[in-house]
Amino acid sequence: MGEYLKENERIDDLQTKGFRIIQNSKGFCFGIDAVLLANFVSLKKNSKVVDLGTGTGIIPILIAAKSTTSKIEALEIQAEAADMARRSVILNNLEERINVLNIDLKMADKHLKVNSFDVVTTNPPYMHANGIVNTEEAKTISRHEVKCKLEDVVKMAAKLLKHNGKFYMIHRPQRIVDIMLYCRKYKLEPKKLQFIQPMREKKPNLLIVECTKAARPEVKMLDPLIIYDEDGNYTRKVVDMYKKRNIENEG
Repeated sequence: MGEYLKENERIDDLQTKGFRIIQNSKGFCFGIDAVLLANFVSLKKNSKVVDLGTGTGIIPILIAAKSTTSKIEALEIQAEAADMARRSVILNNLEERINVLNIDLKMADKHLKVNSFDVVTTNPPYMHANGIVNTEEAKTISRHEVKCKLEDVVKMAAKLLKHNGKFYMIHRPQRIVDIMLYCRKYKLEPKKLQFIQPMREKKPNLLIVECTKAARPEVKMLDPLIIYDEDGNYTRKVVDMYKKRNIENEG
């Protein structure tokens, strides 16, 4: 597998139908938040999907592993991360299903057809860029709103989605007011909301929202997802999520 790897890189098993991903121990590694989001998604067969800010491609690869969808666009502004994503796509023989674009997501409508996608996913930078000095450092760009802001992500998702298309995002609970405000501003109506707690007695540190474009107002609050039990092991719900083999629905 050496031909796929560069310095400080490794290949990790995603424990899903033999799929793997290239990671860089010094910069680009996915977290459980990306896995949670990919498994929250519900697709119809033959859905067209866009992942905004794909990093090394974890969300598109998991969606491809757990569905039959044959059209996934993966957008990433950082050239090194996009290159890793492309190599992971090749590693998994997914070239016919996943297309990695090394572009600014704010320019996505210049490269992709608007109002044409069934699903948009995103695991965007969580933190404001206030006080950031080195705006080119890879981890900074991944974690802080240096290259795009939350509103930019929501606005582009709305442009790309077709009528009644679905938008899935994972973020921090402290941004919930901004999330709701921007989603409704761009006619992405929140329909499902789930808080994620590291342990039962801990407050939520993540949330996932599902929105529908141009839908009627009404949001369903799902039971919180607890990640670890009192012994520090994954809870049954998380284990079942990792084992989920199909995210397609019959609708």
